[in-house]
Amino acid sequence: MKSRIGDDSMENQQLAEWMYLVIWEFQVRPGMEMTFESIYGPGGAWVRLFEQSADFLGTELSRDEASPSRYLTLDFWSSREGYEQFQTQHAAEYKVIDAQCEQLTVSEREIGRFNRARIS
Repeated sequence: MKSRIGDDSMENQQLAEWMYLVIWEFQVRPGMEMTFESIYGPGGAWVRLFEQSADFLGTELSRDEASPSRYLTLDFWSSREGYEQFQTQHAAEYKVIDAQCEQLTVSEREIGRFNRARIS
């Protein structure tokens, strides 16, 4: 999640307002878990990149209980348009970080992109 020291209520409020979610799955190489968590978790390279956008609301990094080398990232955005625009504008930075992280994983795949369901 975005780092806000001592301001969890603001962080929770912002995250509660998400409208677009991107989920990725990673199989991390044995022995690379700590490095992976430091890059993909709060304060890591991906979050620092995403924080350049006002549309980025936060990231959750989750580790599978049954398969500890399996991780999910959940990236929360205020809109699909904001996410796509950011991807386009920062394509070069994406490639650099992705190349630096390539040796950390056995595989990665995008699970999907989700719009928030509004139930009335």
